[in-house]
Amino acid sequence: MRTRRSALTFLAVAAVAAVFSGCAINQAQEVDMGKNYSTQIAKQLRLVQDPDITAYINFLGDSLARLTERRDLEWHFEVVDDVDVNAFAVPGGYIYVNRGLIERSKTMAQVAGVIGHEIGHVVRRHSVKQMQKAQGANLVVTAGCLLSRVCDGSLGQTAIQLGGGLVFSKFSRDDEAEADAEGVRLMVRAHIDPHGIPEMFRILLDERKQTPGVTESFFASHPLEENRIAASSALIATYPAGDLKGLATDSPFFQAFKKKLSALPPPPKKKN
Repeated sequence: MRTRRSALTFLAVAAVAAVFSGCAINQAQEVDMGKNYSTQIAKQLRLVQDPDITAYINFLGDSLARLTERRDLEWHFEVVDDVDVNAFAVPGGYIYVNRGLIERSKTMAQVAGVIGHEIGHVVRRHSVKQMQKAQGANLVVTAGCLLSRVCDGSLGQTAIQLGGGLVFSKFSRDDEAEADAEGVRLMVRAHIDPHGIPEMFRILLDERKQTPGVTESFFASHPLEENRIAASSALIATYPAGDLKGLATDSPFFQAFKKKLSALPPPPKKKN
């Protein structure tokens, strides 16, 4: 507990110091921050350890991340063994996708769309920019809230949720639109059908209507309405028809990955 508190205290203090000093958070600081948070996430969340599953999610993620302007980052992709629908990014190139989201997908393009969107948040440095914009007093309070959540053990229970604290705060609609646009661009460049993005949105909206509890953490951090489906579809329509012809929608490797993931023992039930 003391080690966990110390690591997160260091991150909070570093963020406060950056704001107070008026200095922007540079890439080296962002990467260090991501490494520290990834260490805490690995302790608090149950990550899938199967080597084949880890290899495939990194293969899919890398096929997108290597096409970004931040290809120099050391990107990491993990599957969280959790039935809830969620995905989130940590500064510095750490992307997490919940098992529950993957199992609700139908095609490779739908999961690639989620990963591309989260990569977009890192590429545009949305979390970092939120830190830099935060005002001193509010930043201290927010950091304190984050620390209290970690120390009372709710970090693991809420699967981070991206809802509390500096790194895990809710993105604005503009940030979400930018991440969508980045995801579409990356998918086209990677020769993957970008229609997977609005398709996955539709699946998640339908899931919210049927069983809202399992999508609560996703919608808490990703504003998603019908008009966002229309907006992403309209964005895709701006690409020349030739650029969208023959793009991959699915693959046998993805279906084998999904089948193996579904065959794993169910995640432990959450404590109420």
